[in-house]
Amino acid sequence: MSDAYVLVVDDEPDIRMLLRDVLEDEGYQVALAGSVAEAKSQRRSRRPDLILLDVWMPDGDGISLLKEWSDDEGLPCPVVMVSGHGNVETAVEATRLGAYDFIEKPLSIDKLLITLNNALESARLQRENVGLKRRAGTVSEPVGRSAVMANLRDQVQRMAQHDTWVLITGEPGVGKQTFARLLHARSARRDSPFIVVSVGSMSGDEAIAELFGSEQGERVRYGLLEQAAGGVLFLDEVAEMDLQTQGRLLHALDTQRISRIGGDQPISVNVRVIAASQYDLAEAVEQGHFREDLYYRLNVLPLNVLPLREHPEDIPELLEYHMKQLHQQEGLPMRVFQRPALERLQQYHWPGNVRELRNLVQRLMILGSGDEITRDEVDRTLGGQTHRPEESGEALVVPDLPLREAREQFERQYLLQQLERSEGNMTRLAERVGLERTHLYRKFKALGIDPKRVKSDS
Repeated sequence: MSDAYVLVVDDEPDIRMLLRDVLEDEGYQVALAGSVAEAKSQRRSRRPDLILLDVWMPDGDGISLLKEWSDDEGLPCPVVMVSGHGNVETAVEATRLGAYDFIEKPLSIDKLLITLNNALESARLQRENVGLKRRAGTVSEPVGRSAVMANLRDQVQRMAQHDTWVLITGEPGVGKQTFARLLHARSARRDSPFIVVSVGSMSGDEAIAELFGSEQGERVRYGLLEQAAGGVLFLDEVAEMDLQTQGRLLHALDTQRISRIGGDQPISVNVRVIAASQYDLAEAVEQGHFREDLYYRLNVLPLNVLPLREHPEDIPELLEYHMKQLHQQEGLPMRVFQRPALERLQQYHWPGNVRELRNLVQRLMILGSGDEITRDEVDRTLGGQTHRPEESGEALVVPDLPLREAREQFERQYLLQQLERSEGNMTRLAERVGLERTHLYRKFKALGIDPKRVKSDS
């Protein structure tokens, strides 16, 4: 894994210099420490990708240091222990504390390089596995063969060849994170982390601590910016970031340096930013909710993901994909859509987009019976949700209001109606409208809706 940052901790200067020369020849970045104190200082100054740690040092021992790091929110990276006085008990204790491997001196350079490569690859696979678990049930690559999807894939492919910031826009549920992950997978940073920042779930000091990390005495907590080193920082729903955090983040990414809370040393960071928003950031800038300089910094490469109703020809393939995925993941029985059912779903307006489509498929598989899905069953499952006026010849009533007020009015009426149909059940409501519950509560607060009061009144 080239460009990985390795911290070598050994009390013998000759061994430190030898390891530095060998590792730098292999493409690694290397820092050296000859004591426990220097090791702590180096670890504080920059988050390593791997640590080579000697057991015996002049001011302490590696096992105690390993235990201290292990107790402090877990090891920051793979640790390979090295010792010229090793024994079985020491090796067992190091492994128990989380060390990846234990190598005895005199060192075999070939064995050492293989061990380092395996440790780094294991760490990469663990990160990837955590990411897969977090997004279980989502599409790993956008599904669909329409001209809309082909154009989006082409844009992503071209954007992946450059290291510029990207702003992905689109309605809730269209798959903005899916496209961000696709962009990351096709870029030169593909083997480095993809770190998701759920902006809407953080605010103020909490957001700054989460992004920038903190120091308190000997304890160091690495923030998401450091965890994303060499890779991608995905800012989900960036419009919800408070102005204080926006300013600090912009400065950090422009200068490629950060300072942890409680720390006094600047730390270099190298990340690519991909941001996503369902809102018009230009409008947010005009309203004073979003920094203009950050908007222009983010909007270098814009990618607009169109809603599902703009490419209904992809709906049959999406239905089949999610049906198969739910069958494999949850053991739900496979079913087949009758043609009238497919036509009904292709005519539906999908306010929750692909996320809503997946939820619909899941309900049909769990609650339905029989091998085939009829149009009547689809209508019942949709729960009588509003149809498009043009389908029935009705006139579309457009309120004589500014866009923002008209949108708020529609959202308030829509959510109140859906809350009533969900009988006040927030989990059911979240599924119906295709929003996460935390975002739903924030939306209620912004629109002045008290769901408990609405439920009691009804």
